[in-house]
Amino acid sequence: MLKPGIFAVLFAAATLTLGGCASSLTGDSYSRDEARAVQTVRMGTIESLRPVKIEGTKTPIGGGAGAVIGGVAGSGVGGGRGSAVAAVIGAVAGGLLGAAAEEGITRTQGVEITVREDDGSMRAYVQAVEENQIFRVGDRVRIMTVNGTSRVTH
Repeated sequence: MLKPGIFAVLFAAATLTLGGCASSLTGDSYSRDEARAVQTVRMGTIESLRPVKIEGTKTPIGGGAGAVIGGVAGSGVGGGRGSAVAAVIGAVAGGLLGAAAEEGITRTQGVEITVREDDGSMRAYVQAVEENQIFRVGDRVRIMTVNGTSRVTH
């Protein structure tokens, strides 16, 4: 049987790995490629706001980490062929749970911001909710676009 200490270490390693997969979708976060790149800046007025959920990441890392942990945990059950069968079942179940955990851990609350830009066009932008950035209908905002990624900010 898998010792509780080993299981805890494996679980902690998987959690840290999954947490490292999360990327920031806020208006004040930039990738390394976007830093020092010229941005297009447009101005506009917020017409409407709507809360949305931004789905989490779905990479092979969550499923892989879950499969490893489940396989190791399953192999500690029984002996001989029973142990091998339990390892396979544990790996499959762990993979499914790991993939679901990754998506759940990296899911975030977002906001859809509909802006009437100064040129008369109406566009909607979705970004993660930020504690220090509160939008209200009627606010004047800047829309910054770099490499196809747009952000709304005050």
